[in-house]
Amino acid sequence: MAKRIAIIGRPNVGKSTLFNRLAGRKLALVHDMPGVTRDRRETAASLGDLRFTIIDTAGIDGGDKDSLAKRMRAQTEIALREADVVLFMVDAREGLVALDRDLAKALRPRKASVILIANKAEGKAPAINEFFALGLGEPLPLSAEHGEGMADLHVALAPLLDDDPETRAPARTNRRSRAADELAEPQIEDADRPLRMAIIGRPNVGKSTLVNKLLGEERLLTGPEAGITRDAIEINWQWQGRDISLIDTAGMRRRSNVEAGLEKLSVDDTLSTIRFAEVCVLVVDATQLLEKQDLAIARLVADEGRAMVLAVNKWDIVEDRDATLKDLAERLETGMPQLSGLKVVTLSGKTGAGLDKLVPGVFTAYDAWNRRVPTPQLNRWLGEAQARNPPPASSGRRLRLRYMTQANIRPPTFALFSSKPGELPDSYRRYLVNLLRESFDLPGVPIRMMLRKGANPYGDKK
Repeated sequence: MAKRIAIIGRPNVGKSTLFNRLAGRKLALVHDMPGVTRDRRETAASLGDLRFTIIDTAGIDGGDKDSLAKRMRAQTEIALREADVVLFMVDAREGLVALDRDLAKALRPRKASVILIANKAEGKAPAINEFFALGLGEPLPLSAEHGEGMADLHVALAPLLDDDPETRAPARTNRRSRAADELAEPQIEDADRPLRMAIIGRPNVGKSTLVNKLLGEERLLTGPEAGITRDAIEINWQWQGRDISLIDTAGMRRRSNVEAGLEKLSVDDTLSTIRFAEVCVLVVDATQLLEKQDLAIARLVADEGRAMVLAVNKWDIVEDRDATLKDLAERLETGMPQLSGLKVVTLSGKTGAGLDKLVPGVFTAYDAWNRRVPTPQLNRWLGEAQARNPPPASSGRRLRLRYMTQANIRPPTFALFSSKPGELPDSYRRYLVNLLRESFDLPGVPIRMMLRKGANPYGDKK
């Protein structure tokens, strides 16, 4: 197992910037506002020929009276306990402050090796000799933003990682972005690749609580405050031997309410997560069922072509469950017709009730999202669909639907060849899509239908 390196320090010293540079991609949000990072985040990283797991942590600011600050500090403490090496980051521009001294005092007795990094030392670095007073050896001048001093960091890390057989690897060059990697995803399912499962929804509906209950540990910050999660946190997890990349996301408010700056960055991060997820679990509050923003998020998932499961959280506090389920069914029928047959799981992230049905529902949606229907079977079905409900006439002549094939999966995408594709009414296309769901077991996934002009290549060419 690769060794674990934790980055710690007070807020706004550049921890997330260094984390992103070592990860080779922008995973953590970076903003001028102090205290952007709240949850601990980890990923595989490398520096030259060294490879390791890097952990980003919340800035420690000594806010003992604030319950959220306490919870953030507890997450950092967990990272420190698990780390083999600690990168203790200070601000070379601002100089030594009292909180740096307090953190250094807490670090000195720990077993993990500590490297003192004086960040923001680009160009003519300010004098950093004052950091010798921390008692952690010579400070290493570095600029995480501009990449200066990374060779010196490699020299410092190499002897601390060399005893790990998994440490050395060929240097990575021409690294592609996460978006490029995802777009190059093979069409054939890779059984060894983790399923990307994103937990999405409005703020304060219990997404992080739900993730913690799935994991069986307090991995993510939770609390009564709305909007605790600020960026997407990806966690590798296993369920019954299946690898899952579980992604918690920031809550999405209505676009008109999203403030410029940090909140917009958080929403953009969530949108990117949806775009590259495979199954999205939309968490809604059972006491505020399917509000307008819930429907807007669901439409976004459908537009992106992702599979989806609806998790109705806080079910343990619902009094009239039959009436609530009836109301939910009516809202789904009128508000999300494009996801007809959507899997609905009622559960409680707090107590764990109903949680055993969530992941099986996710894999059911995933299988439907990947389903391919053989062309002969599709065309027999097309003939039966037209016999049951013939296409309307156009200019006195009935439209002819000649041929149909499945062009793609993820989501299921069909090409329908017609004599006059531009004149086929939307109502008839919806009829075909709904019948496809029913006939080929495609519940709750977006279905694309492309109309094309042309003849059946396997029939006569009259």
